[in-house]
Amino acid sequence: MRPFSAMAALGTAAHHGFELAAGVGLVFEPWLGRRGAVAVWMALLPAYVTGALTGSRRAAPWVTLGNGMSLSGGIVHYVQWPWELRGGVPTLTRAEGMTADRLPAYNRILQLWTTAGGLALAFETPRRARVWAVAGVLLGEPLRRSAIHHFRWAREQARRQPEKWSPVLRS
Repeated sequence: MRPFSAMAALGTAAHHGFELAAGVGLVFEPWLGRRGAVAVWMALLPAYVTGALTGSRRAAPWVTLGNGMSLSGGIVHYVQWPWELRGGVPTLTRAEGMTADRLPAYNRILQLWTTAGGLALAFETPRRARVWAVAGVLLGEPLRRSAIHHFRWAREQARRQPEKWSPVLRS
């Protein structure tokens, strides 16, 4: 069992679910549509959690890749949006599409998700899976570019169908 990996997997699910519920959309949605993106994550996330909980050797590369992407995906938020240190902890002061009332909970999810990804990489990466850890971290740049595209697209969607999107995206 890889507990930090399981936390990173659940953090990924919490992040995606929170953004979806907040009317911000879902990763890969601009290309796959809402149903397609939900289907992808409904397949990937249970596999990530199961691989982490079972500690399967066969799943180790994929879990490690997910851990790297959890770390880099969390970091992308601090690269893209303004933040400050509060009690020594990076905290977003604004995030694309998040209303002020949702930002505190969103920050906790991001902080725990990013931390879990880092701890999983540090303490649960098998030697044979290190290349997957590096690959997951390096995917941070494509994730950053995807986020830029996503929010351009989401703002347009919010103009077309305002009732389905965050009010922040509509303004």
